[in-house]
Amino acid sequence: MSGKYKKIGFFLGNTIEDAVHELLTYRKKGTLACGEFNGTTLYSDTVTMDGAYKSIIGKTKTEFDESQQKWRNDYEKREAEFKENIPSLCEEWKSKGRQVLDQDKWEYWDRIIPIRLNDLYHGMELGCCLKIVKILNDNGSLEEAKKEIENQGHSGMSFGLVRTMVKEFCNRGSEFASFVG
Repeated sequence: MSGKYKKIGFFLGNTIEDAVHELLTYRKKGTLACGEFNGTTLYSDTVTMDGAYKSIIGKTKTEFDESQQKWRNDYEKREAEFKENIPSLCEEWKSKGRQVLDQDKWEYWDRIIPIRLNDLYHGMELGCCLKIVKILNDNGSLEEAKKEIENQGHSGMSFGLVRTMVKEFCNRGSEFASFVG
């Protein structure tokens, strides 16, 4: 069937809507064209917006837009609730820090807590750091501490952040940072 169709390519970053509009341009010109979008071939003579959405993601455009709006609303609600809880979370993390960190680290720990909570990771790195510091402060091996950070599921960025925090908040932190590279 695709032999009579002019094969077109869509640009990286094109949306489903972009692809449909491009195919509709070919239809208006009377040219049969087809193009593959995320593994689904769309044809200029039969393409519709809802049909393309349904074929590619299993939802009509309206259903997709509604699900995206619901996701955004839910995300904004969770973010607002999280921001509301920052003062109590700060107190919680101060307390947790005092259970693990040496007293000379408390003041700096207290200052970075709100920064970390307002960051991309919402303070996840605070707990990761404390777990590693606890291992090292309890005379655990560098290998044990390395296993802990490797099992925490970090991206490169969060790995580097936790590594730097351990270096700052643990007397054996420089040794650990060098060990994990």
